[in-house]
Amino acid sequence: MPPKTKTPIKAKDNKSGVGGKGKAVSSSNKKDKDDAASASSGKQLKPATAINSRHILCEKHSKKEEALTKLREGAKFDDVAKEFSEDKARQGGSLGWKTRGALDAAFEKAAYDLEPSTTATPKFVEVKTAHGYHIIMVEARR
Repeated sequence: MPPKTKTPIKAKDNKSGVGGKGKAVSSSNKKDKDDAASASSGKQLKPATAINSRHILCEKHSKKEEALTKLREGAKFDDVAKEFSEDKARQGGSLGWKTRGALDAAFEKAAYDLEPSTTATPKFVEVKTAHGYHIIMVEARR
């Protein structure tokens, strides 16, 4: 048999709604991706199967607001967690590495959408669950 030769394929115009690899590009899918990317600092995060996170858990909204004020004033996340968090994880709020499905659904969605940061300059998000009010930061993703 003669060897198979590849014939060059012309790229199709994106106006037709077809991407370069034969996958349809819909404006709604692109919008969803853009919305997810804008939730962080404008960069698209790679999908992660596990995150190393910290949190501050408060039962009362007013206590959560006090913790947020300290963070916004530049306090380190782990120091604020030691002072304000009401859970058993008193190690600066460290939850360690958690895989998808191991956390409360609302907590997990917020945490996996966060960009990694350090305790000195944390990027954090607030979320309310059945356990109370959480302030979450992510240290690493894998």
